[in-house]
Amino acid sequence: MQGRRRVSSTVQNIAAAPLITVTQVSKRFGSTLALDRVSLRLEAGEVVALMGANGAGKSTLVRILSGVYPPDSGEVALSGKPFTAASPKAARRLGIFAVHQSIAEIGVPGLSVAENLTLDRLCAGETNAIVSRRQLRKTATEIAEGIGLAIDLTLPLERLTIAEQQLVAIARAVASNPAVIIFDEPTASLSQQEAERLFGVIDRLRQRQVAVLYISHRLGDLKRVADRIEVLRDGRIVGSFERPVDFGPAVRAMIGRDFQSATVRRDPTDYAAPLLELKGILLRPDAEPFDLAVRSGEVVAITGAVGSGKTSLAEIIYGERPPAGGTMSLNGRPWAPHGPDRAIASGVFLAGENRWRTSLFPSSVPFASIAGTISFPFLRAWFPAGPLTERREREAAERGVRAFGIKCRSIDDRLETLSGGNQQKVVVARWHAEPAQVLLLDEPFQGVDIGARTDIIRALRAGASDRATMVFVSDHEEALEVGDRIVVMDRHRIVEDQDRETIDLLRLLTAAGHDDQDGSRR
Repeated sequence: MQGRRRVSSTVQNIAAAPLITVTQVSKRFGSTLALDRVSLRLEAGEVVALMGANGAGKSTLVRILSGVYPPDSGEVALSGKPFTAASPKAARRLGIFAVHQSIAEIGVPGLSVAENLTLDRLCAGETNAIVSRRQLRKTATEIAEGIGLAIDLTLPLERLTIAEQQLVAIARAVASNPAVIIFDEPTASLSQQEAERLFGVIDRLRQRQVAVLYISHRLGDLKRVADRIEVLRDGRIVGSFERPVDFGPAVRAMIGRDFQSATVRRDPTDYAAPLLELKGILLRPDAEPFDLAVRSGEVVAITGAVGSGKTSLAEIIYGERPPAGGTMSLNGRPWAPHGPDRAIASGVFLAGENRWRTSLFPSSVPFASIAGTISFPFLRAWFPAGPLTERREREAAERGVRAFGIKCRSIDDRLETLSGGNQQKVVVARWHAEPAQVLLLDEPFQGVDIGARTDIIRALRAGASDRATMVFVSDHEEALEVGDRIVVMDRHRIVEDQDRETIDLLRLLTAAGHDDQDGSRR
């Protein structure tokens, strides 16, 4: 009981005054300046939305506030008193809770849902040292009911869907009497009904004078919950917008320029007939069906938040798993590949999101060189009789190095000796070693600097005339940079499809938030 009174008293004292003040905070990782003199305030009972493209510094700021990283310079004050939380546990003791987007940070695998829901209370000493299973279930049930979460509390956490795990993390944080709660893309994996439930919880937190920092790419979310929006770009706060928010200037502040006046790459009438057609496709049984056609010569950027269904779509086209419904056709013929081998043999190539898991080899493997990596998927086609002809392999690798500007000493360099950007160039160059009918690239610019990204896009476009190219990216700025056409996905369906010639950026970004221009829900 003493522990409970001590924690509750701390939280009440914090919540009685303006809570968080961030002043001139900077954070560097090696040569990368992630935060550059950021200043921000969070008032009691206020919901502040943090808006920014991928890589803007949002996650770094969250980790500083929640005790994962210390700042290199500047100050964070809690109720006017400087503090540095040395760990997430120390931050939670002060009443600062973060609900992260990453599954690895949501809870503790191996423990049941009930144990995860009550973990903070157990660690804070709010319960007896010996807790009966019945009491644990009773407490966990109360916590779950607090946000309307109906779930089997006996299940191990890892048995839940991503959305269910996210809701468990939210319930756990809300039940801990937070003074400050940080939501990092909380609706990325939630259904519309689950998202509405979360918004109701946030309304109640506001009434309890809890300060909320809300991070989302979805403009619909921000319209619904934010009292104020702070825009972060390249590690700096570049704009502050009070309710009612004019999202046109906010979006321009976020991306640093107005894309509506950008140059069109090709006249859409120049494209050939559809090469890949999807009709009535269901990515999962509870999703809505959609149609999609991609023409030869066209580069289509598929964008949306994490969990929107982009990777699922790429995997279905590539044959890693079947759709839950609908049909596909390739060059006018039914397309239902039974595995990547069939896809590659038919000229459908996929560069996966995680380059080390899907494309690159560890140094102990013979094919861990640039030449070996590029040639590996095509060895069976190139050398059907068995013996390898080194000349063909080396010529393909040298073409890839030239086309993508891969910086290396020779094509025999091991992948581990290359920078991340050059590793990614090798991954994309691999799928240019043979002509493709359909080229699928899942997050090809992940961990890539702007120079390498420009090289990759230039090479992609140079080779795109005889194939359908689909680039799957979470970052809308990357989508606008690479695509002739921009397709937005949300909750495993297509919600917007725009040609580059007539693009409406605000409408495009709003689509991912399930929100019309006038703020009404779809």
